[in-house]
Amino acid sequence: MPRGAPLFTRWYDGHSPRAHAVLVRLDGDVLVIEPRESTIGVQRHPIAGVRWPERRTHGQRQTDLPDGGLLQHADAAEWDAWWAEQGLDESFVVGWQQSWRGVLVALLATVLVLAATWTWGVPWASARIAQHMPEAIEQRIGQESLAQLERLFLAPSQLPAAQQAALQARWQAMVQRAHPAGDAPAHTLSFRASVRLGPNALALPGGQIVVTDQLVVLLQDRPEVLMGVIGHELGHVRHRDGMDMLVRSTFISALVGVVFGDMGGFVAAVPAALLTQAYSRDAERRADLRAAELLHANGVSPAVMTTLFERLRARQPRSGEGEEQELLPIAIGSHPADAERVRFFQGWSPEVR
Repeated sequence: MPRGAPLFTRWYDGHSPRAHAVLVRLDGDVLVIEPRESTIGVQRHPIAGVRWPERRTHGQRQTDLPDGGLLQHADAAEWDAWWAEQGLDESFVVGWQQSWRGVLVALLATVLVLAATWTWGVPWASARIAQHMPEAIEQRIGQESLAQLERLFLAPSQLPAAQQAALQARWQAMVQRAHPAGDAPAHTLSFRASVRLGPNALALPGGQIVVTDQLVVLLQDRPEVLMGVIGHELGHVRHRDGMDMLVRSTFISALVGVVFGDMGGFVAAVPAALLTQAYSRDAERRADLRAAELLHANGVSPAVMTTLFERLRARQPRSGEGEEQELLPIAIGSHPADAERVRFFQGWSPEVR
């Protein structure tokens, strides 16, 4: 039984690029296409197999047919009026898209989901993945990360071999006193020169701790402070913060790709992630606590760390002055909230942790 008046439109049979003038109508559950050319027979298609166009504000309407053909109607308003006469229901999604209230609700829901994922989901997932990452994989990632950093920012250390050996020995002695049970996290300490990073230290995934020559020179007369810096990085190694940061960066890259549709710039972002993603404040507090504990176990007051912040602050360029060195936001030298951290080290005691 016909549902409504027919519509004059264009039909493509799927074999030829030529359009055919046709009348279309609905007869019960069948779409009937009646070509105006006598040489072409009437076409019939079950409604269930037809992919109807969604109603939109602009653009023509195109209907895909089960046999590969299609209907194309340039006057969208005329098609929509004809469609309404047929008594067919639009899908819930189409109705939602045409409602400004529905679009607003969907937009707000999307923003809330993305915000919740960014704020809680990504940190929660990255922390758990990092803690369960096999050590062999983490070490491989750390080695490759170090290799990339050496190509970009790091150079072989210029410190005398005897000085490096003395610092290594001092550090190992302090670790043994702080961890008499031998429960210190596995790690490797190495020195590199870096004009761009300046006085700095960083912990890579897999337990590799890198200290720049510039930091050693800055604290040459205060080796106990240098040991505190390395102790801070050992805290990051213990809690696998470097792996957490890298996984988190990957998640954020994926999230950006979902929102903006372009992930090409994030494919090889290991160096950028390690150099520009700050650890969370909680991770910094944990690492500072480990540094304080290590110093205390060696009979050194954690308050000595104040020297580090004072000297780093003195190196910052004054207003209006230029500086060739590029200070990057990594390691203990450029973490935020220095005043808070100074108060922590000055007020730390083994009774209050």
